Amino acid sequence: MDQAILFADRLGSELMPLTERTSVALLPVAGKPMIEHALESLAKAGIRRILVVVSPFADEVQRVIGDGTRWGLRLTYTLTRGEEDPTAVVDRLGKRLDGPLVGLRGDLIHGFDVAAWISAAETTPGDCVWADADGLSAACGIHRAGASDLTPLAWPLTGREDSAAQSAWIPIAAEQVCTVQSLADYHRVNLDAITKRLPGLILPGRQAALGLTLGRGSRVSPRSLKQGVCLVGARCRIAPDAELTGEVVISDDVIVDRRATINSSVILPHTYVGELVEITNAIVSGNTMIRVDSGAVLKVTDACLLADLEQATLRSGIADPIHRLLGVLAFGLSLPLWPIAALAALPNRKQGWFDTITLRGNKREVDAFGQATRRDFRVREWRTPVPILRALPRLLAVVSGDLRLVGVTPLSPEAADGLRDDWELTREQAPAGLVGPTQLDVPADAPFEEKLMSDVFYARQRRIGRDLVYLLSGLLAILRPTSWLPAPQASVSITDASKTKQPGRPG
Repeated sequence: MDQAILFADRLGSELMPLTERTSVALLPVAGKPMIEHALESLAKAGIRRILVVVSPFADEVQRVIGDGTRWGLRLTYTLTRGEEDPTAVVDRLGKRLDGPLVGLRGDLIHGFDVAAWISAAETTPGDCVWADADGLSAACGIHRAGASDLTPLAWPLTGREDSAAQSAWIPIAAEQVCTVQSLADYHRVNLDAITKRLPGLILPGRQAALGLTLGRGSRVSPRSLKQGVCLVGARCRIAPDAELTGEVVISDDVIVDRRATINSSVILPHTYVGELVEITNAIVSGNTMIRVDSGAVLKVTDACLLADLEQATLRSGIADPIHRLLGVLAFGLSLPLWPIAALAALPNRKQGWFDTITLRGNKREVDAFGQATRRDFRVREWRTPVPILRALPRLLAVVSGDLRLVGVTPLSPEAADGLRDDWELTREQAPAGLVGPTQLDVPADAPFEEKLMSDVFYARQRRIGRDLVYLLSGLLAILRPTSWLPAPQASVSITDASKTKQPGRPG
């Protein structure tokens, strides 16, 4: 027997929001899409010709598994409306299926040895032979002759009473068939897979340490796994001081930042987990967190906490190393200006060469309530009224990661804590930066409200192209005459003054 029909046409509404942008068959289980586990089982059993039945996201399914060459298979495809009666699908295919065939669903997990089961079923008499998991179909069978009746391959899975009269059933352990009918099921099947409770699956990666399996190109310190079992997919970056506990599955192309903690959770591909973020008993996909215990779905808007790496750009929290590197470059280029700044501060040397101020930066810390909040930092400024010289030491804050090269104006802690209205808090979606539209285009003596509105508008309209323009404008600011003139006295300082509600202020 060398041909099979593989059903991957499940609609998957019960697994929303995970199936908003992909097919159930492509949801990863232990680092591989569900359909790949099915293909590996068929290839191991010696099946070579497979007709794949697809419906939602058919193009994506075909792109991911291709023509089957990497498994030594020959794949062809047929399209349905989704969750059609399998018998009707086979009847419609006609001569495309000639002779006996193996039927299998590719949008659930068969945790038993499918190849061994097929070998046993080939010697079992009957027009059809099906896998029986405690009275329900395991969506795996062989069809030999007679009128087509593939009811046991239907979704949802049907019981034995709905099958053809000439069928034989071979029992398997019910716990080794995972139908994945809920988000909690999906979470559990991933953890079961990496703990070998589903022995029929082939897990990717290599054993890097006791309990730690790594995919190609991933960098993880064994010290990050505090206890338990963890599978990390390909091309992942896990900070050395991140903590992985319990049973953890991290899919391909994931970044876990410093001091993040992941416990008994599943992290899906292209996800960024930010600094100090704690994830327990959850499924995380991009910026969406699903709590398995309560079923709550949380969309996180702060890209410094969770982000979708397929959509995130340099403007998000994942670009910290790049901005630091550019900060080092900018600091090196600014060195000729430091002697000039010292000369400009010379008349004020009796009061000290520098002023020291406290600002609210981009680094995160955990407060008394366990929430990750932006951390305050102290920065020096040359004691001179010349703007371009006064701000030179802020480049060191870019190097340290407290500021970005481009962003909103950094506020004093008092001013930042005074932001209350929703429209004001929109500025928190952008990082605090050395330059930006407010720093470059709004006069220093403009009212606080005008600067705040400029920051809010920037936060809502951020684009990587615009950030590059602001960065270039900041570099060219050294040529502006106004950058070398003493700054006028601002009516309300955006960085130094504590902000309170004022008459006539928007909000």
